[in-house]
Amino acid sequence: MAIALHEQIATTLRQQIATGSYRVGDALPSEAALREVFGVSRGPVRQALAALQSEGLIALSQGKPATVRRLEQFQTLRTFTPFSRWARSGGRVPSSKTLELSRRRPARAVAESLGVGADDFVVELVRVRFLDGEPAMVERSSFVEPVGSLLFEFDTDSGSITDFLAAKGVRFETMEHVFDAVAAEGLDADELGVPTGAPLLRERRSTWDQSGSLFEIADDRYRPDLVTFKITNAQGL
Repeated sequence: MAIALHEQIATTLRQQIATGSYRVGDALPSEAALREVFGVSRGPVRQALAALQSEGLIALSQGKPATVRRLEQFQTLRTFTPFSRWARSGGRVPSSKTLELSRRRPARAVAESLGVGADDFVVELVRVRFLDGEPAMVERSSFVEPVGSLLFEFDTDSGSITDFLAAKGVRFETMEHVFDAVAAEGLDADELGVPTGAPLLRERRSTWDQSGSLFEIADDRYRPDLVTFKITNAQGL
């Protein structure tokens, strides 16, 4: 099925914003210029700009070119992309600060979720993730011991844990994502630099390997002004 003209235009402009061709505060080309560049009539251009406005990427003012409000920071859930790889794909610089990496007896809720006993060990990780030096997310992960123990061989401030574990032979076969909103408090508010009570976007994630064994549960809390999620559904033909 052919992609509609306005969707093609919107996709191109999103990519140009994400890669820095247009930065926050920059003006996009005028409607007349966009019509000429894409070889289309006024309708598809206006539809594309309206879509970007509804996503919060641009601001529209009558009689003036559209201006960029923020860089696109969608995590698209057709497939899972590790935070570091996803950030770089949008022209951003990811970094991390590890607050905790420990082997311990699990809390009851963690034990029940991972299906381990109260006397077993799990490995727990807490990190702050940054985009261009700005704190964007607090990441909390709990791993079954055979998987989590691999992290003690890794500098967890150096990059993607998912990529490291995959290189060690861990298969991220299936993931389940649950989203809701929570109020920032305590460590989250302090590390993300937001007021107590500010809304955060929470993603709770469960990960299974190729044999169907659950090996990770995670609770990631994002600043919604820096990261949002886009879920794409496609009807099979």
